[in-house]
Amino acid sequence: MGCLIVILAMFAPRIALFFVWVFTPYVTRAFHGMWWWPLLGIIFVPFTTIFYSFVYVPGSGIHGARWLWVALGLVLDIIWHSASASKKARQAAAAA
Repeated sequence: MGCLIVILAMFAPRIALFFVWVFTPYVTRAFHGMWWWPLLGIIFVPFTTIFYSFVYVPGSGIHGARWLWVALGLVLDIIWHSASASKKARQAAAAA
C-alpha cells in the first residue's frame, strides 16, 4: 500500500493525502483528530502535510532529522506551485 501512495503522490498529491487520511491513522494521529489542519493541508501544502503525517511520532512529536523530511515536503510544494504558475504564464503569453 505504501508504494502505491508514493506513486500516487508524485502525480496527484491531494488525492494521495486524502487516501492516507481516510485509510490510515497517520493523519488523525499527527493532527490529534483535528480536521481543519489536514483540510488546509490538502488545499495549500499537500506534500508537507503528507510528510508531516508520516514522520510524526505519537507522544514525542517531530525531532531532529525528521524536520528535514517536512522541509523537503515544503520545497516540493513550492516547486509544484511555481511550476503551475509558470505554466499559466506561458499559456497567457502564447495566447496574447
